[in-house]
Amino acid sequence: MTKAFTLIELMVAVFIFSLIITVVSGIFISSLKSQRRTLTYQKVLDQTSYVLEYMSRTLRMAKKDLTGVCNITPPKSNYEKTRAGEGLKFMNYKDECWEFFIENNQLKERRKIGTFAEETLDLTSGELKITALNFNLKGESQNDDDQPRVTFSLSAKGVNFSPGQPDIKIQTTISQRNLDVKY
Repeated sequence: MTKAFTLIELMVAVFIFSLIITVVSGIFISSLKSQRRTLTYQKVLDQTSYVLEYMSRTLRMAKKDLTGVCNITPPKSNYEKTRAGEGLKFMNYKDECWEFFIENNQLKERRKIGTFAEETLDLTSGELKITALNFNLKGESQNDDDQPRVTFSLSAKGVNFSPGQPDIKIQTTISQRNLDVKY
């Protein structure tokens, strides 16, 4: 007498095998989605960290616009908010007029070097969507006794994020390196 499997035993084995394959495939797909989400989040974090450091270093070296090159209002001030608070204009240590602002959900900088030369550069890539940029100023005027400080907050998220993913929100305060004295 030969030993063989019955049809019911074979169907039960196929069902158990299919169930195991389905569970393993689901875990594998879930881990791939999680890895993709983590990599996107890491890219966003890397870019926001770079932008934060770059802007901090640049704003720290700002100085008063004593000559009126940048047309900062009020005159002889360190900083001026532009674009309804989503932009900031200032003069750097080389007497060049700079502005940080948002345009088309990207963070940009505008440099005005001399009378005619002007360039606008993207500070963030197309993989990053800036959802908010706000500047708060303290001590920017010639008429106060406070050291100039800029507090800026930035909210960003990846373009390829799935719905429900949180924004990265970063805030920092930068004080001007040069001592603020009245002229």
